[in-house]
Amino acid sequence: MNRLASETSPYLRQHADNPVDWFAWGEDAFAAARERDRPILLSVGYSSCHWCHVMAHESFEDDEVAGEMNRLFVNVKVDREERPDVDAIYMQAVQAMTGRGGWPMTVFLAPDGRPFHGGTYYPKDDRHGMPGFVRVMHAIDEAWTTRRDELLDAAGKLHDAIARTTTLGGGSDSDGASLTPEILDRAWKNISTQFDARFGGFGRAPKFPQAMTLDVLARRMVRDRSPELRETLTVTLDGMAAGGMYDHVGGGFHRYSVDDYWLVPHFEKMLYDQALLVGAYLRGFLVTGEPRYRRTVEETIEYVLRDLAAADGRAWCSAEDADSEGIEGKFYLWSLDEVRALCGDDAPEVIRFFGVTDKGNFVDPHTEYSGNILHAVDRTEDRPAEVERVIPRLREIRAERVRPGLDDKVLLAWNALFLRALVESAAALERDDWMDAARTNARFLFSELRRDDGRLLRSWQDGRANLLGYAEDYAALLEALLTLAELDDVAWLAEARAVADEMVRLFHDEERGGFFTTGADAETLIVRPKDMQDNATPSENSLACNALLRLAALTGELRYEDLAASWLRGMANLVGEHPTAFAYLLGAIERFVLPPVEVAVIGDSTSLWREVTSRLLPATVVLRASEGSDGSPLLTDKTLVDGEPAAYVCEHYACQKPVTTAGELRAGLDAAVTRA
Repeated sequence: MNRLASETSPYLRQHADNPVDWFAWGEDAFAAARERDRPILLSVGYSSCHWCHVMAHESFEDDEVAGEMNRLFVNVKVDREERPDVDAIYMQAVQAMTGRGGWPMTVFLAPDGRPFHGGTYYPKDDRHGMPGFVRVMHAIDEAWTTRRDELLDAAGKLHDAIARTTTLGGGSDSDGASLTPEILDRAWKNISTQFDARFGGFGRAPKFPQAMTLDVLARRMVRDRSPELRETLTVTLDGMAAGGMYDHVGGGFHRYSVDDYWLVPHFEKMLYDQALLVGAYLRGFLVTGEPRYRRTVEETIEYVLRDLAAADGRAWCSAEDADSEGIEGKFYLWSLDEVRALCGDDAPEVIRFFGVTDKGNFVDPHTEYSGNILHAVDRTEDRPAEVERVIPRLREIRAERVRPGLDDKVLLAWNALFLRALVESAAALERDDWMDAARTNARFLFSELRRDDGRLLRSWQDGRANLLGYAEDYAALLEALLTLAELDDVAWLAEARAVADEMVRLFHDEERGGFFTTGADAETLIVRPKDMQDNATPSENSLACNALLRLAALTGELRYEDLAASWLRGMANLVGEHPTAFAYLLGAIERFVLPPVEVAVIGDSTSLWREVTSRLLPATVVLRASEGSDGSPLLTDKTLVDGEPAAYVCEHYACQKPVTTAGELRAGLDAAVTRA
């Protein structure tokens, strides 16, 4: 009996018709393992994971393989995006055992949940030096039957090693002396040594879009106008947006590039990548003024609003698959004949600009289907008029193809990440329609992913919300609400404080500082995980620290700052030495070590507000309100000047003389960020 048909996760439902006797994660599976005295075979993946589909087709849909799985194990399928806690624990185990990780992840557990063997993708049969899945299962069964004590001893040692990682962090005894601006300088030097000056990015292929690292560089550019820094930022932004990793027809970014020069992507599209890259390109536009970065922001946002819309446009789906019709990238490929036929007289220029050839530049290794991935051959060339004219036509024709599979679950944290980026973009680019969409999403998250008792939930799909929210969900939502409070309406600050207080109550580690992944009310796992590093998304602790420092500046309540400082002191040395692993946390350190700048605009003045939103202001909080508004000490005693709207630039709530013109405000902001 397969139990996955009624799950909210599209990934789990994809496996509902497998001949494997799957359980979802839960006590039923562990009870069955104890009763049968069999190990658990835990399979973790996600719906847009290409190799997850490959393993499913080769093994989980195969009657012979499924029969062996059902005979030898209790089989549990987990969506890593719905259960990041489970994924984190067992990914640590796999990395400890094999030195690497990834998805699909396959882990063998004792009936009490402790792991004793694991890996990632296993082919059905021995291939390319990899053991076949059936052979692995038989070896595990033989060891469980004849050498169980050895396995359980190894499981105990591995469990202890995983448990020790949750003791890392801050605490009251941490040394605060290391929290200085020197950390930021050291981080920049370490980032610069990883920079690929030819193609952009950091390190070698596969290349991931390290949006949070780009944010570090953009913020630094406000105070450091060195050519080296500008080159590091712009060569990377240009390389990613020109390559095939960017969808030039429909907007939005694929997951990563398999080569050094950003041409061939892994074709899935994740909501969190769109969120983080919108932010990176927006900040790139604000510090350089390059219009091509603004266009990338606009096209990526329009992609999400158009193609990832959920709940009648009130929320956003999680991802689009890499494959369509069983072929990786097929939806995105073009032949030379297609381009000639569709583009008419514009075809020669389109072919030149996008590097279209008869042979193509991509072949699916499984099916040998080939075609052209469109890419801008000259990374900084403006799109010719011919290209601008034909893109809507290409998008219209492509819409008639079979689209990649859509993971239509709505995740609170990922929606909140995009919500924040949307609010920032709406304010900076003066798009009232985007701000309306942001408000609509915030209201949806509170109405559909918050229980009557106030507890936030992780996942929503087709009218059903389930799974207790994690620290990541609370912290990402807190960041989004603070951005709404700053750039839309100070009234959002009340909701932000409520979320922050619940986050502290449910997740804070009173002994070591920081925040656990799971709440105090969540099920007990073999360890209580604590996410520290910024990977594809910011860690819960990085999000929380930055948000708590913002909240402290907006409310004047130092208890929020103290919570963040405890974690930062314990992590400071690691952050400077490994900046790309803690890139989001660097933003929190920047807020902590630089003099805080607060900006209040009182009254309805487009020119004053435009001066604030049209530039990047690192480590700053801003508010706009009418005279007499409350909700933040930043607004206390702030009045119009001679009946005219006024702007106040403050540091630690000690304010300069209010100004009434954009030029005066510009000078005040320039001076404030220079001093910082």
